[in-house]
Amino acid sequence: MLRHALLAGLSVLAIGLIQPAVAQDAADLVVRTSRLENQLRQLSGQIEQLQFENRRLTEQLRKMQEDVDFRFSERGGQRGGAAPAPQATRPANPPPPQPGRERRGDAFDPAGQPGAAGAPRQLGQVIDEEFAGDQGQGPMDLSSVGRPVPDGALPSATPRGPSVAATGQAGSPRELYDVAYAHVLRKEYERAEMSFREFLQSYPRDRLAADATFWLGESYFQRRRYREAAEQFLKISRDFPKAGKGADSLLKLGMSLNGLGARDQACATFAKVGVDYPGASNAVRQGVERERQRARCA
Repeated sequence: MLRHALLAGLSVLAIGLIQPAVAQDAADLVVRTSRLENQLRQLSGQIEQLQFENRRLTEQLRKMQEDVDFRFSERGGQRGGAAPAPQATRPANPPPPQPGRERRGDAFDPAGQPGAAGAPRQLGQVIDEEFAGDQGQGPMDLSSVGRPVPDGALPSATPRGPSVAATGQAGSPRELYDVAYAHVLRKEYERAEMSFREFLQSYPRDRLAADATFWLGESYFQRRRYREAAEQFLKISRDFPKAGKGADSLLKLGMSLNGLGARDQACATFAKVGVDYPGASNAVRQGVERERQRARCA
């Protein structure tokens, strides 16, 4: 009996010691769950706000493109509607001189004045008079006139390649892209912008269009034109979501938004990089962490 009573007392004591520990663990679990739920709600709100900003930027870009198309079409209509300037017409056949009219008295008559200026003279006489004052030179030798020129007497013409205007052929998409990218390597961002714009206008559906759009945005970003840069980087995530520059463009989009002063949207964009591109490169991941610290994201 004493033994059973002792075992029962030890059991009650062990239960009394275990219950506070279990209660403490349960309280910690509730607190952690609440924190995770709050963070999830904040992240969801940021993502919704980012989606709203994306729609707003997309609408602005659409209106801008419509305005540019309208201006181009308006200019084209003005050029096509311009009428050519009228040209002065000449009579097909001049009127024949009327017979019976007398000659003017002041008209020059070579027969009456053979020595006057303008009167016809023989060829040898003209040459002798022209070169009579030159010392050490005789009359011009005209004996070789009309004979073929011997080989080697004239300098050989330098061959020239066909010009672009003569051939009428534009470069291939790869050539145009390489020329534009060379401007980026030389940090000639204004020329890079013009070249990549020309590429995208000529080849909007080429396989290099996504990369060209990225470098066009980069040419804006390097000149601190953050709004134009954000529009190009946003276009990649919208039109080319599976492109190789997808993660880089989303990172650059966040950096552009931070440059515009939209810190909350930038932080939400940085958080979206890991969600949309879990296999992003280490360089992109390090860039996200660096820019999150720079923007002081929570």
